[in-house]
Amino acid sequence: MLNQLPEGFTALVLGASGGIGHALLEALLASPRPGRIVAVSRRKIARDDPRLESLTLDVTTGEGLETLAVHLQDMPLHLVFNAVGMLHDDDAGIAPEKRLEDLDFASLERLFHVNAATPAMLLKTLRHALKGKHPVIFASLSARVGSIDDNGLGGWYAYRASKAAHNMLLKTAAVELRRLNRHAIVLCLHPGTTDTALSQPFQARVPEGKLFTADFVAERLLEVMSQRTPDDSGSFWDWAGDPVPW
Repeated sequence: MLNQLPEGFTALVLGASGGIGHALLEALLASPRPGRIVAVSRRKIARDDPRLESLTLDVTTGEGLETLAVHLQDMPLHLVFNAVGMLHDDDAGIAPEKRLEDLDFASLERLFHVNAATPAMLLKTLRHALKGKHPVIFASLSARVGSIDDNGLGGWYAYRASKAAHNMLLKTAAVELRRLNRHAIVLCLHPGTTDTALSQPFQARVPEGKLFTADFVAERLLEVMSQRTPDDSGSFWDWAGDPVPW
């Protein structure tokens, strides 16, 4: 697992209490290879493992990012996995749009903030921990619906556009990070439709055999990351290890 990274590597998992983030955290804890694992979520994570540090904060806010930076103190990071994302919010009245008439500023702004601006601001916050000469994988969950080339169905305006913006921001950051650390790998990852709270309202339309458990997705994404090299930095991959068109 992640053989590009040294034994005892340091990992940072964002969104560690959500479906995919939690499953990936559990996979890391089950491996002897990581030496330090920092799990960030809005809920406390308790495990009997001395390698685990649980931070309760919200990285979609400036205050949360500042708290994270103070905790890490620019220590070198080898793996950053961002599973923070948003598709719908019943309390806020946010749902995927079917028609232009459904668009509103509040939904667009919120999804762009969470899905695009937050990963970019996370990279800004962590830039000193990523630059250097050590191996780095920075992976952030995207979605195939964020592929402009693959969009043949329409709809889901805010989510599609926010994930497309996510991809452009990470690809742009990959260019800069290559100058700061030639061993860095920045990846956009499509997990497939996963049985989590994010996809639950839409699972009835998922074809048989295409709804994956979070544990399966975490295993697959770790394998996809393990196969990547610095030449792949700034690229977009799905859970099966196939490139996704921009």
